[in-house]
Parts: sequence; structure tokens; C-alpha cells
Amino acid sequence: MLAPNLKKGAVIGLCSPSSKPSPEGAQKYMRGLKRMGFEIVEAENMYKDTDGYLPSIAERAADFNQMIHDPRVDMIFFSGGECGPEILPYIDYAYLKAHPKTVVSYSDSTSILNAIWSKTGLTVYYGQSPVHFKDLRQYDWEHFEKHLMHGPVDKHFANSDWHVQYAGQGSGTLVGGYARNVAMMLDGPHFSYDPNEKYVLFLEDHEKFGGPDYVSAMISHIEQSNFIHCVTGLIFGHYSTTLNEHLLARLKRFGEKHQVPVVYCDDFGHGVNHAILPIGRKAVLDTEKCELRYE
Repeated sequence: MLAPNLKKGAVIGLCSPSSKPSPEGAQKYMRGLKRMGFEIVEAENMYKDTDGYLPSIAERAADFNQMIHDPRVDMIFFSGGECGPEILPYIDYAYLKAHPKTVVSYSDSTSILNAIWSKTGLTVYYGQSPVHFKDLRQYDWEHFEKHLMHGPVDKHFANSDWHVQYAGQGSGTLVGGYARNVAMMLDGPHFSYDPNEKYVLFLEDHEKFGGPDYVSAMISHIEQSNFIHCVTGLIFGHYSTTLNEHLLARLKRFGEKHQVPVVYCDDFGHGVNHAILPIGRKAVLDTEKCELRYE
């Protein structure tokens, strides 16, 4: 299921289920969004610090459901942080399924995006957050425009070299996100998948959050879940400004062990490029052509 495409003048609802933004910082990215022709609605509680470091679970859940229920809001847009999974039991999935809207985020919000897709069937979009509109890059805007305003797109378009770690072709529904959150959500109550279906997995992480050993541990959690039997390919996003040989070696071992294609690129993640990846779209990862195609 796809939400309606955005139009110029569309209303973007801003909330912050994973962290507490500063009003000053939010003003910077809101100016960027308004420059691109959008109107803004802010959630009621997102600047509070009820729990000392961010709004309470109830306040953040209320903010997210405010965006779901507000008939003016065309797109729900939010950043990452640490605490997004706390609101998963309280999201009004049924209403969002009946009244689909564009939902976009990345990083810690992996948990929220994948829960929405698995519980509603709504395609959601990983890769960008409001903060990227403080200093919007052309590549990011092209992804935003093509996926969300003129979509659906038929193929991922790259802005970096693709490094094939294990060759092949895999197809299935595209799912994934930030490595830690993917590892945590598998086999949990808020992410479901069909064990008889196939999935193309995307992951990303960054050296500022943990070394290759940490990333390897997250991959191991994924490998030890039942979900791994459904994975037909892996695309890994930006980890460091220079290629990390230990990470690449770990990705190669993943491909060899599971006999699935594996590639690394700098198109998405916590780097300078913020490509959008549509969770829930049927996809084909083809290492011979270095392509991620959508069906």
C-alpha cells in the first residue's frame, strides 16, 4: 500500500519519538522545509523534557498519534535518537492503515518504520530526517522528490561506488534500517514477516557509534534469528569515510555463509548521502549490474 504522493504546499507533521530536539535547531530545519514549499505542523510535546532527557512515553506516543489523526498532515517526518521503540505498543496502526500517510525517518526510528509496515502494509521510507533540511544536498532532495512526490520509482539511483562482497541476485520485499534496531526488532511483538516469503535486507551503521566488532555482533543477532532464512540479499550503507577492511570482510563472510549477494555503498546512512529506501516495496538486488530495482 502506498500513501498519496506529496504536492507542493503539502503539510509535514513534525514529531520526535526518539529524542528531544531544541527549539533553535528545529527552527533551522523548519526553515529548510518551508523553503522547499511545505507547510509545517509541530507536535504538542516534542520540546518537553518530562523524563529528564526527552518527553515521556505517553507524550511521545500522543504526538505520533496526533500526526496520524490530524487530517491536515500529509507526511509524518521525524529524526532518530535512542528511545523510539518505547512508543511501539501505543501507535494507532489501525487508523494509519485506514488513512495512509507518508512516513519518513531513519536511524533509531528503524523500529517505528518497520513496525508500521509490518502491521499496516503501508510502504514507509527510510533514509532521511528533518535535520537534513538544515543544509539540504541535491542528492537528498532528488531522492525525496522522486520517491515522495513523483513516485513510485523503479530503481535506486546511486551517488557512490558499490563494492560487491559476494556476487549474485536476490529478490523479495525490502526491509531494514539501522543495524542495532533491526537486530532488536526481529522475533519481537511489533515486527512480523511471512516465513514463506523472501526479503532483501538493508543495514547501515557508522564508526562513531561502534567498531566493526560491534557491527559484527549486530549482524550475528540477525543471523541467529529465524528471519535469516528468508533473506535473499544484503546491501550495507555508509560506515566510514574510508573503506573499513574489517567490516568488508565481515560482510563477505555473511554472503558466503548464507549464499546471498552482498554489497556495500555510501548512498545511505549516517554519512553525507541520504538516499531513501522504501520499506515494503518488492525489490531485486543485482550485483552484476550493481542495481537495486523495484517491482
